Amino acid sequence: MDTADTKRFVRKAVKKFYRPDLIFSLLLLLFAGIHAHAQEAKKPAEPAEEKTPAVLLHLPEWDTVRNSAVYARNAAELTKATGERPELAVIDFTNGVEAATAMYPAGRLVIVEFPTPQVSVFEDQKITEALASGSATAYRRIGNYSVFVLDPSDNAAANALLDQVKYQKYVQWLGEAPDLPTAAEREFTITTAGVFLSTFYAILLGILFAAVFGLFCGLLYFRYRERERARMPTFSDAGGMIRLNLDGLTPEIAGEE
Repeated sequence: MDTADTKRFVRKAVKKFYRPDLIFSLLLLLFAGIHAHAQEAKKPAEPAEEKTPAVLLHLPEWDTVRNSAVYARNAAELTKATGERPELAVIDFTNGVEAATAMYPAGRLVIVEFPTPQVSVFEDQKITEALASGSATAYRRIGNYSVFVLDPSDNAAANALLDQVKYQKYVQWLGEAPDLPTAAEREFTITTAGVFLSTFYAILLGILFAAVFGLFCGLLYFRYRERERARMPTFSDAGGMIRLNLDGLTPEIAGEE
């Protein structure tokens, strides 16, 4: 097939398969998907559920006793769970003092957390004086915690239970932490990541579309060549051009008499 035939085939294929409305629809769908993906990435995170107080999490075997554990922020709530206890009655539940209690085989464990070491030391002195009257309660100060085992089954079991309580320090900023990203930085990071992902998806879709379109055009061109070749009376690899009949495949053309 010569150059003129190729041009005619290309013009026919373009005229038959060129659909501006279809191309516009595909581009519109592509950009709509990119926009939707970017908006989804910018959605604010769902508000986190209320966290469990740290003092409760420091109860030994927390997963086992979580259903029976009691959290208290004042003396009345703690007394309701433990009953009247002289060693607990002296504690001043102000300035963020928290308590947690749960039952164990060794006895009822009570953890009272104080906001500062100074408050913990001051309250420890009052508790020690209250326990000097001969109470059977096992007691130990652990960091900012005052830990009690009420009505222990035996001293060894009570001390083993006290050994399982670990005090963990934490730092709380009065304002925003300086190393945390701001809302603008988080939004910029999320938006940039969304744009990169959307661009990658767009390029991938473009490559797939180009490959499918190229295969489709190649198939059309192959079928066209096959149809043109089938219409030729005798095979000629010269494409209709003048050739030497060295192989005897071209029929002799009788000259005019």
